[in-house]
Amino acid sequence: MSILKTRQKLVDIARQLFAKKGIEGTTMNDIAVASGKGRRTLYTYFKSKEDVYYAVIESELERLSDKLDEVAAKKTSPQDKIIELIYTHLSMIKETVVRNGNLRAEFFRNIWMVEKVRKKFDEDEIELFRKVYADGKAEGEFDIDNIDLVADITHYCIKGLEVPYIYGRLGHGMTEEMSRPLVAKVVYGALGKRLIK
Repeated sequence: MSILKTRQKLVDIARQLFAKKGIEGTTMNDIAVASGKGRRTLYTYFKSKEDVYYAVIESELERLSDKLDEVAAKKTSPQDKIIELIYTHLSMIKETVVRNGNLRAEFFRNIWMVEKVRKKFDEDEIELFRKVYADGKAEGEFDIDNIDLVADITHYCIKGLEVPYIYGRLGHGMTEEMSRPLVAKVVYGALGKRLIK
């Protein structure tokens, strides 16, 4: 098994154990045993359980990043892309938190640790928004004076919506189909784009 595959296997096993038993309830020995690798192999890749936890978060953020890249690569209009990026971000974060069971409590308890690991993802997402906004401006779809600022604001607004979205507090029971036109209206209004009926 290649080095990258071995490392990814250890991360996947650790994520499953963290989700089931929590971080505090999982030991490095548990990860080694569950993966079928020795403790020595585990320590070759990771110095501590905290390193493994960082790797798990990074792996989950890579999944989200890959999905956002897929959306950005679609042959759709920049205005449609923005809405799809927003909903993809929120739904992937929710799916990640839900599928990780006990890990989600650690995620919210260790938010500063998560923020530290998340920095690269955040920068990449802002860059993705910049590109879509630049394309939209070039095509005359958006009237934006400062693309960098609008990309930052978009990213941090979405980030601020994560927890309410995860807990179903956003839109008070509205389905995604019901909320999309309203979100589009807010977003397009902010981008200087009139909603075509």
